[in-house]
Amino acid sequence: MGTEETLRKLRAFVEAREWDQFHTPENLAKSISIEAGELLECFQWNDEAKFESIASELADVLTYCLLLSDKLSLNPMELVLSKLEKTELKYPVDKARGTSNKYDRL
Repeated sequence: MGTEETLRKLRAFVEAREWDQFHTPENLAKSISIEAGELLECFQWNDEAKFESIASELADVLTYCLLLSDKLSLNPMELVLSKLEKTELKYPVDKARGTSNKYDRL
């Protein structure tokens, strides 16, 4: 399933429940943060989180990210590719390979 088909299904889901009225950019951004916290909670106290829990929480994060990008009329795949181009410049392979240092410390 591609991004457009996924967005169509998300839009239909939201419309059927009349939830768009609650989906302001601010509320969607808050929801992304909340769900990201729940994703992180899967790893609390150990590194061996249950795959099903991780997948479920990651789906929640991605759902809200897609809803926010749609609300703002932004193409999520274009956003990722554009950011990747900028990040490639900040982290050239010859300096960044094998290190987790921030770009200003390379």
